Amino acid sequence: MSNFRVYNFAAGPSVLPLSVLERAGSEISSYRGCGMSVMEMSHRSKMFMDIFQRTQDKLRRLMNIPQNYHILFLQTGASGQFSMIPLNLIGGTGRACYAVTGNFSGLAAQEAKKYGEVSLACDTGDRGHCYIPRQDGLRVDPQADYFYYCANNTIYGTEWDYIPDAGGLPLVCDMSSNILSVPVDVSKFGVIYAGAQKNMAPAGLTVVIIKDGLQGHELPCTPLMMSYKTMIDKGSMYNTPPCWCIYMLGLTLDWVEENGGLEGMEKLKRLRAGMLYDTLESSRLFQLHADRDSRSGMNVTFRTGSEDLDGKFVQEAAAAGFVNLKGHRLTGGMRASIYNAMPVEGVEKLCDFIRAFDKNN
Repeated sequence: MSNFRVYNFAAGPSVLPLSVLERAGSEISSYRGCGMSVMEMSHRSKMFMDIFQRTQDKLRRLMNIPQNYHILFLQTGASGQFSMIPLNLIGGTGRACYAVTGNFSGLAAQEAKKYGEVSLACDTGDRGHCYIPRQDGLRVDPQADYFYYCANNTIYGTEWDYIPDAGGLPLVCDMSSNILSVPVDVSKFGVIYAGAQKNMAPAGLTVVIIKDGLQGHELPCTPLMMSYKTMIDKGSMYNTPPCWCIYMLGLTLDWVEENGGLEGMEKLKRLRAGMLYDTLESSRLFQLHADRDSRSGMNVTFRTGSEDLDGKFVQEAAAAGFVNLKGHRLTGGMRASIYNAMPVEGVEKLCDFIRAFDKNN
């Protein structure tokens, strides 16, 4: 069997650390010599409960999560949180405030309107979602039950470089595409959530970090499985959790720790992104989508200005071993997703390819 590996720049599901895949592969049929796979274990067994608890403990340690925060391992994907958040949090004033800086925060705001009144702190669609507003550009509703934003916008390639001041409102943040890439002061947030398939684990797991006291106020219509209180009370195990993904998250967290923790991830993030943005800026052919002070360190969006040339770039890049560079259908162009597990070597070689393509076209 070939061990050939491409450089996978997909936005998600995305590249995982090779050592994590190899470790999982070595334990695929018999976890630590027990004679069965993690995928076959009872989620109530002592062996799996050890995996579960160790994974939670590692995440709490790496992210420095205070003890008055619960860590939940849920399903339904990050998009499930678009409903779960208003169902659980909008029961006070019936109002919520959303910063719309991309596709997913826009979808979240639309979903929240089913359950209460939604005001927009901003909507960067006025300029094609190419920027993140500064604090003085946010219109925060002081009567809202919470303030919501998405820390990194995978489709448009923008990222918040600050934590917005919501005037004391619980801060809710979708960190799906930049969690574990930089240290974060968790104590400033009410809820942090992330789909796992970008920086954490395979698709199927959603991690929720929620401050104690925010649960238990859900709307009467809240489905059983969408109640934070139910999931906290049952330790994420009202039903069978995504066992394999939780195990894979544990292996990924080991890898993060071995590579310098979140400080180490931030250094690699800045190195990869700086290299790629510098290469694109020095090009005569390519144009970057995001404003300089709003650029994502995880998803780099760019184009040539010609759909034909964009298509040629994607096709030739794939032939050279750089796959999944086609931009999202909403934006076209190209997108290079350079998550934690993307080797620096992969970005170096992509930069060489970009320079060659620029010269030849």
